[in-house]
Amino acid sequence: MTLPKIPFTVIVLGFVSLFNDIASEMIYPIVPIFLTSVLGAPVSVIGFIEGIAEATASLMKFVFGYISDKMQKRKIFVTGGYGASAVSKLLMGIAFSWHFVLFARVIDRLGKGLRTSARDSILLQNATKENKGLIFGFHRAMDSAGAVLGPIFALILLYFLKNNIRLTFLIAFIPSVIGVILLILFVKEKRHEVKEKSFPIKLKWSGLSPSFKLFFIISMIFALGNSSDAFLILRAKDLGMATTLVVFTYVLYNLSQTIFATPAGQLADKIGARKVYAIGLLVFALVYALFGLMQNPVILWVLFPIYGIYIAFTDGVSKAYISEFITEKESGTYFGMYQTGTAVAGFFASFFAGLLWNQFGASATFYYGAALALLAFLVLGWGKMVKKI
Repeated sequence: MTLPKIPFTVIVLGFVSLFNDIASEMIYPIVPIFLTSVLGAPVSVIGFIEGIAEATASLMKFVFGYISDKMQKRKIFVTGGYGASAVSKLLMGIAFSWHFVLFARVIDRLGKGLRTSARDSILLQNATKENKGLIFGFHRAMDSAGAVLGPIFALILLYFLKNNIRLTFLIAFIPSVIGVILLILFVKEKRHEVKEKSFPIKLKWSGLSPSFKLFFIISMIFALGNSSDAFLILRAKDLGMATTLVVFTYVLYNLSQTIFATPAGQLADKIGARKVYAIGLLVFALVYALFGLMQNPVILWVLFPIYGIYIAFTDGVSKAYISEFITEKESGTYFGMYQTGTAVAGFFASFFAGLLWNQFGASATFYYGAALALLAFLVLGWGKMVKKI
């Protein structure tokens, strides 16, 4: 990674994401324990809370992406989003019932929906045709680094604080605030004059970029097989891996993302984002097929890091690819539509995965995911020849 090639604003946004993810990942793994052990909530409540929270984030990414395009303002949405997530950490620390935890989680996910599309638009503002992959890959790497450090910090705090979960939640507010301060002080956005009747996006399928429509369809096909990572963890447990070791393999997965995200972005700038994304689909298909086939948990120490490579080759790269056929002024809407659509498809993917697991066994869940990834790969290759949808 060559830092001089990355604009200052992008570097700052990377650190903002790093601090925010440290805070979020300090909290997320221990929320179920807090709900059941401290507040005495039933296990069924956990799924209800996370379902509502993630649905909020999914819908708001598109809504606020569209509004940020209409206003041609980005920083106010990004600041408000990270600020809301910071406040949610304090709310978690003082929660007295699972209803209050639900409120805090909705505030946190509302913040994610508020900031995500606008933040990606600021990243695009600072990109050129030659470094889009690098910029989105760098941001993905910083995000993943936070996902590695957060759980580690949480474990250290819980050890020294004698498992005081509330105090751990309150301390998580500190890195969140650091991120917001960095954002306010150092992130600049390019402003565009807003003309009353010149908003470029028509919210009709026929009014969208043909290239975007094709990639959106491909992404939806893939997302319908890309179930929650919880199924990977359940598979590890199903094969007899100890809980502590499962946590470590998941850390390796996030570490792998951190290491490979920026090089994957640079590779996208050299050979094209479409090709790198296609490689990511094949990696996903391979990993999911092996998760279905394997019977020895030792293989997980290899599969989880390889799964991280798939994330590195698709997450930031997909945004770099989308940015090839949209303008910065309309990017909030396009990014929001993409993120909301794939999130909704991901919800159904997890639902189908659960049904397959219960009816046909664990392997069926992963064969299904691998098959849809291969289908998306084939459509991506076929789509190169398509001129119009």
